[in-house]
Amino acid sequence: MATLLYRLGRTAVRKRHLVVAIWLIALVALGSAALAFRGPTASNFSIPGTESQAALEQLQEQFPEASGAGGTIVVAAPEGEQLVTGDGQAAVLSVVAEANELPGVVGALNPFQTGSVSQDGRYALVNVQFAVPVDEVTDEQRAAYEAVGDAARDAGYQVAAGGEVMNSEPHVGSQEAIGVAIALVVLIVTFGSLVAAGMTMLNALIGVGAGMAGLFALSSVVSLTSTAPVLALMLGLAVGIDYSLFITSRHRQNMLEGLDPEEAAARAVGTAGSAVVFAGATVVIALAGLSVVGIPFLTVMGLAAAATVSVAVLVAITLQPALLGYAGRRVLPRAKRALVPATASGTAASGTAPAAHDDTENFGFRWARLMVRLRIPVILVGLVGLGTLAIPAADMRLSLPDTSAAPIGSSERTAADLISDGFGPGFNGRLLMVVSGESADATQAAASQVTGAVRGLDGVIAVAPPQTSQDGETAILAVIPTTGPTDAETEDLVQRIRGEIADLGMQPRDDDALPTVEQPAEVALTGVTAVGIDVSDKLSDAMPVYLLLVIGLSVLLLMLVFRSILVPVKAAAGFLLTVGATFGITVAVFQWGWLSNLVGLDTAGPLVSFLPILLIGILFGLAMDYEVFLVSRMREDFVHGDTAVQATINGMGHGARVVTAAALIMIAVFGGFMLLDDPVIKSMGFALAIGVLIDAFVVRMTIVPAVMSLLGKAAWWMPVFLLRILPNVDIEGEQLRHRLAAERDAELVTAGADRF
Repeated sequence: MATLLYRLGRTAVRKRHLVVAIWLIALVALGSAALAFRGPTASNFSIPGTESQAALEQLQEQFPEASGAGGTIVVAAPEGEQLVTGDGQAAVLSVVAEANELPGVVGALNPFQTGSVSQDGRYALVNVQFAVPVDEVTDEQRAAYEAVGDAARDAGYQVAAGGEVMNSEPHVGSQEAIGVAIALVVLIVTFGSLVAAGMTMLNALIGVGAGMAGLFALSSVVSLTSTAPVLALMLGLAVGIDYSLFITSRHRQNMLEGLDPEEAAARAVGTAGSAVVFAGATVVIALAGLSVVGIPFLTVMGLAAAATVSVAVLVAITLQPALLGYAGRRVLPRAKRALVPATASGTAASGTAPAAHDDTENFGFRWARLMVRLRIPVILVGLVGLGTLAIPAADMRLSLPDTSAAPIGSSERTAADLISDGFGPGFNGRLLMVVSGESADATQAAASQVTGAVRGLDGVIAVAPPQTSQDGETAILAVIPTTGPTDAETEDLVQRIRGEIADLGMQPRDDDALPTVEQPAEVALTGVTAVGIDVSDKLSDAMPVYLLLVIGLSVLLLMLVFRSILVPVKAAAGFLLTVGATFGITVAVFQWGWLSNLVGLDTAGPLVSFLPILLIGILFGLAMDYEVFLVSRMREDFVHGDTAVQATINGMGHGARVVTAAALIMIAVFGGFMLLDDPVIKSMGFALAIGVLIDAFVVRMTIVPAVMSLLGKAAWWMPVFLLRILPNVDIEGEQLRHRLAAERDAELVTAGADRF
């Protein structure tokens, strides 16, 4: 691999005009395609095969007028007043009339006719039915819906539009620019050169631009969830900057060792580029592996992010060396440029040229020696500390976000709070029972029977009268729980209702199964709350399987790279420590509410259901990045004759600065997304930033050198039969160095023969 990438890097430098032109043309073409073919994103999360999703699909087919998006407009009278007065009723009816005139609305119901007025008469709910599902509601329709009630507001009444129709695509604004700016500052400090820092950032931005443009160009034929582009942007920026950083750092190191810029760039791609390709492939495999879970929206999110990471890798190993070719010696600080030859000099070709600087006393070496000297206490403190941080993860609860978790001040949050105040939190998460029978009489009888059974359950406030389709064969019954949509009691209630339906012999049948008795009607439980519970349950069941898959993958890949047994096992154990501590901290902040004000979180609650499994995939790939960049140098020095302890110190000493910069950049990029108001994106940014912080600085740069020095030579042991079976991927570029040295020796022999 190293030799192939070396040739690619050298070609990119020599034909840099062509390489840059190709990428610019690709960027323009993809951008144009994105503008021409960009489609809408989906704000709902569903899993085919679950009871709630099957019921929604049944409604679309048999009761289409009730399958569109639903909204609830809340009207509240001033303190001490009521809506049942003449002025109050006039204000409410004006809201109803205005809502009925909205584009895309099938109808808005009069709360005085439906009984949707609170007992104290102060609050009223205007239920609004749209003709299309929530994903097909346009921004203009949503804005018009949110603006309903200006006349009532002017009269002193409070009007707020809420419901599922307010679910929209999160917008990434200028907040993320803060993270990018911090990353640029880190690059400038790391390189000491504006040229090197700016070129690395430019390379990453071109890569993420191309990746995002390609993603949006496909959005008209691929259904993207609203969070998929944000996740792709988040990862594309972070790994794009990091991968370019690794190659630029190795290029500068090669130049300081006496290589001319062209040869230095080619070798940087051959060595650091090998690690970049492996690290990128690891991230891509982990993200693409989300497809094995069998959840469509998670598969799309994983593949979208994987595609963006793939583009970042391609840009790093092709465009980056081309830009390095333009920069020449300007990637170095001014004081060191004179030490580097401007043209091919042949020095250091065999790897024996003296280094232009001595960095054996930098902080990385001093830190490594300290970790080696205190390895037993470091390991014990690290294990106990990370284990303690992981304790809250045992209380982790998952759900899909609801309007009660929206930012304070937003229309949907105001509506949710008013509903809770006037009617109770259960009205924010109404459940829907869909009754379908072979005839209108069968449906009516089943609806009456199931209403009586469910109404008597603890935790149920009321069961609304059925709404029937035109043919009478499908009916909808709204069940109002006493607790909110994300409360554990509501989840228990969903299971008990399904148990009652099963006891009545009306549970939905598998189409492939033959019923043993005649079943006149079927009843299925659905609604936004039930869908969220089903999605969370499915993801919770899939998470252990995916975790085992990721751990097994990490062991196999690292065995291939490092040709060792204990190093992969150690890496997998470190990954588990990272994941556990990250889960624990995220639960403490976002679910328990500890220090939540520091991250701008308005309301604590369960974690978004797909965060843990997504976090496992992403952190696995990023953790393997740091493992490869640090441990590959350790193996390189050990193979070349250093003791195991000295090789550990050398690997940390040479890699600590770059890994520190890379981790700080990722933390800055991920942290920038914490500034967004959307609680889902905020939690993703926080969890990824904390995970990188723990993995890079606690696990890889603290525990890893301590464990490696403790293992000694045993760290690099592998059975002989495995050494023969496993291919040598040469990620450290050892075979490349031997080949270059042989070519250099041959040139010297030829030159000597010519003299005689």
